[in-house]
Amino acid sequence: MTLMTRRSLLIAGTATAGALLVPVGSVQAAPVTSGRQLTVGSGETYEVAATTRLNRLTLADGGTLTAPEGHGLTLTVDGVETGQQLTATGGTATVVRPGTYRGDVVLTVAVANDITYETLTFPFRQALYVDADGVVRDRSVLAAVQGGRLTDTLARNVSITSTGECFDGVFVQDGTYTLQRPVISLTGNGRCDFAGYGAAVVGDGSATTLVVEGARISTKGVVRTAVISNDGANVVVKDSTLHTRNGTLPADYQATVETPYTQSVPWMLGLDGNVRATNLIGKNSRATYLNSTVFSETWGALSVEGGSGLKLTAVNSHVGNTGAYGYGTYAIGDATVRVLGSRFDVGSYATIIAGPAAVVHYGDSTRDAVAALNTELELGLSAAELKALPVRTTVVNSGHFGYMFFGAGSLTLDGGTVINSARATFLNKGQQTAITVDGSKGARLNPADGVILQMIELDDPGPVNVNGKMMNVGVYTEPTTDPTKDASFDVTAVHSADGAATFTDIKLKGDFYNGMRKGKNMVLTFDGATLEGVISATRTKHRVSSIDASTFYELGIVTNTVQAAVNNGAIVTLTGGSTWTLTGTSYLTSLTLAADAAVKAPRGKAVTLTVDGTVTAITPGSTYTGALTLTVA
Repeated sequence: MTLMTRRSLLIAGTATAGALLVPVGSVQAAPVTSGRQLTVGSGETYEVAATTRLNRLTLADGGTLTAPEGHGLTLTVDGVETGQQLTATGGTATVVRPGTYRGDVVLTVAVANDITYETLTFPFRQALYVDADGVVRDRSVLAAVQGGRLTDTLARNVSITSTGECFDGVFVQDGTYTLQRPVISLTGNGRCDFAGYGAAVVGDGSATTLVVEGARISTKGVVRTAVISNDGANVVVKDSTLHTRNGTLPADYQATVETPYTQSVPWMLGLDGNVRATNLIGKNSRATYLNSTVFSETWGALSVEGGSGLKLTAVNSHVGNTGAYGYGTYAIGDATVRVLGSRFDVGSYATIIAGPAAVVHYGDSTRDAVAALNTELELGLSAAELKALPVRTTVVNSGHFGYMFFGAGSLTLDGGTVINSARATFLNKGQQTAITVDGSKGARLNPADGVILQMIELDDPGPVNVNGKMMNVGVYTEPTTDPTKDASFDVTAVHSADGAATFTDIKLKGDFYNGMRKGKNMVLTFDGATLEGVISATRTKHRVSSIDASTFYELGIVTNTVQAAVNNGAIVTLTGGSTWTLTGTSYLTSLTLAADAAVKAPRGKAVTLTVDGTVTAITPGSTYTGALTLTVA
């Protein structure tokens, strides 16, 4: 039998549009059964030698369709990729599921696009493959690209739909390409969002500039990511809507932190879910979301995962989670994450900062700030586009915490940024921090539970080595003993690894607690600020004594009992006319008051300070160190 290939013609387009790709119908010769039908029986293996169009395909249980060596096979029915499934949990290859397929049935044979990530190689299949020369026809499944206009530089108003597993919509490798108003819908599981296997849109390679404008992208499936920027690519998403929903994990899937096999969020972050909307990976990759809506069901909306020199930016966008748990952004390594003029409606955290040198900034989308980003990130925005972008403030609404430090990093909040959270604005799990909040232009912190900063020991039990693999089966157990004093750690001094925060020109109402057991101080500076609340070393306790995958949501949630510092100093500096109105007993290890600063009690009450047990007057312009106890009576 000879199966002739489906062909495409290149027809010259305009100088700016490039070449227009016009698919031409295939010719079917020597049918397997009759007419344009193919039947593969049980125990039979049929190699599809070239792209073939049918009106019916029947594949019996135990039957197999294959492509020639170095090629992949994709089934589409009426323009929809379908029927494909992974051969095994944790595997990489896919096969066509048994069944009968009727309609415009196309079996596309395309040159393999094998992508290696760490220890595994993934055989990518994609509707549209683009490189430096434009659309690569023999690597694309053009039968899955419906409608619109397709050229070597631009795809406009095209539609891509997949109901099979591990099929990508668009893959751009070291090319410059624009997607205008695409509609991409993927239903069914992906396999690896560290590589982009099963994603809607992937930009890959340092020579890639991919602009996605006016897109509507929706996915439902395990690690079926909407947009990925990898290995130095510059991906710019404008005026688009991205929405991802969880899928169903394979029954035999075992949760792991080994990234080639990871298909669900590590629950030790206090999260659940198995798909994040976006991912930024590799070295020097960039992803920018302008005037766009990006939502994941749970897990995360805008993710940064591994690599170095990564830059993630959201401007005038709406970002969040439709489910109860999830984050807006993630910052790991030395990633730079910027959120300007955006609204975050998140389940758990605005940002998880995982360090060790992450830099995060939330502020206003001022014209100067956006213009600077346009240059730095090579966004390609015209003067007219820059002028049309409205100046907005950032608002975060979180169902749990504002920001969680899972690793070291810096965080700046300024402009008119408002952080509304059910629990503490800042949750520091034993990390070195540099938090700066500038309220001079209206920034506000509104924790519903009245805690602005909570420091606790890292309550992540970590993965467990099971038969040589790191599995997410750890259990956190609450300590029952008192912390042991570390004589070598100075609770009155500032250390480089401390949890530090500075608040400038802002009115604050809330408490600051350091519940660390091991040596780490809470270092707070208030400059031109007014504070009403408690600042203290504490003993913390989780609501439950043991936390595993079934109670992941208890992580980070503690009660505080104020007590004298052991290895958890509380160092406070008031300057620039700052005033602290004490609302309850506070245990400090250092207090510095500028000449124009003050510590007060609520009206009708008085503050008493003892230093190492001795009652001491509170005098502006003084510094006190030791075991400090401030009480209100």
